[in-house]
Amino acid sequence: MSEENTEDDLALLFGRYIKAARVKRNIKQEELCASANFDRSYLSKIESGSYKITLSKVYALAAALECPLSEILPEINGVKIN
Repeated sequence: MSEENTEDDLALLFGRYIKAARVKRNIKQEELCASANFDRSYLSKIESGSYKITLSKVYALAAALECPLSEILPEINGVKIN
């Protein structure tokens, strides 16, 4: 990623972090959805970077994955708002 990230870049990177955390724990999408109270298609779109989610949903995912926020939130240098 470039030094300056767009919101779309961040959504894509966040989705990759969520999927990596889920796979690391050997959790299927269906299981994570049940724990986080999400629809499977919604989670799929998050993991693919198609959705930008709210902060409360980020916390729900961290709780369902039983991981610290630092594991699912990418570090960034800058964000360019579209």
